[in-house]
Amino acid sequence: MTTAQEPQRVSAADFIRGFANWRLQSARKPVVVTHHGKDAHVLISLDDYRRLDRDADDIAASADMLQRSFAGLAEAVRDAVILIDRQWRIVAVNPAASDMLEAPCADLIGAPLRTALPRLDGGLLVQHLVRLIDHRERFSGEVPDLLRPRQWLRADLVPVPIGGALILRDVSDVMDGLAAIGTRQALLGAVDLDGSIGHARISVRETIEAANETLIDLLGVDPAAIRRVRFSALLAVGHRAAFAEALEALFRSGRSARLGSQMVTRDGPAIPVTLTLVEVRGAYASDGAVVLVTGCAA
Repeated sequence: MTTAQEPQRVSAADFIRGFANWRLQSARKPVVVTHHGKDAHVLISLDDYRRLDRDADDIAASADMLQRSFAGLAEAVRDAVILIDRQWRIVAVNPAASDMLEAPCADLIGAPLRTALPRLDGGLLVQHLVRLIDHRERFSGEVPDLLRPRQWLRADLVPVPIGGALILRDVSDVMDGLAAIGTRQALLGAVDLDGSIGHARISVRETIEAANETLIDLLGVDPAAIRRVRFSALLAVGHRAAFAEALEALFRSGRSARLGSQMVTRDGPAIPVTLTLVEVRGAYASDGAVVLVTGCAA
């Protein structure tokens, strides 16, 4: 059954013979004119035609606004964005890419990608770029030495209709931080293997968060019992004030401190030790300190 939403259909011959009638019918809903049984033309009212024209203009305006929005977004992001065609020529860059490549945008447009990134050949990124352009394969990862030695860039390769997009971010500080963490862990491993140096990690409130076996054996306590204890409680009473003052000065100035002290053991007399205090600095504030304990007083 024909519904109100479905157009009316009429053959071309019947349409010609009854044009006046079909013209009136098209004011209510579209009339489809068929030719040899196939849809060929549509007759609609002038109001419907104008509405379609306005809708097309609105769609075109929305699409244009969307394109401008995407362009504005690329201009505003802090990551470097480089668009290349299938011949690896640069077709667009944002200001962040211009800054990273140390070249004006106008000089980069049309230039081969290898000209802007002279260290590209022989690097890890070339094969991923080949797969990006030839197979539209995405890639995300850290790439070293792409622009200069000892620099790490986070590279995201994204397929786009014109070719591909490179999104680059300098992550050298992050990689250096990871390397520093690895170095510190190796150093603490060497200290623990040596067996003559104790160490504890304490919070800004002086409570012990972790301690190595050397320090625990020195004190003669259970490993679980030492956690959350104030470090000064492990010292002889007469040395607690000096430690508190040194710790306060450390958090205030960030300068490491070294002082002689005495630690109280569970089953014996107080042992003279040397304490070395080093701040553990977080991204925004102090995360506490590491206390090294050696068995000879300064």
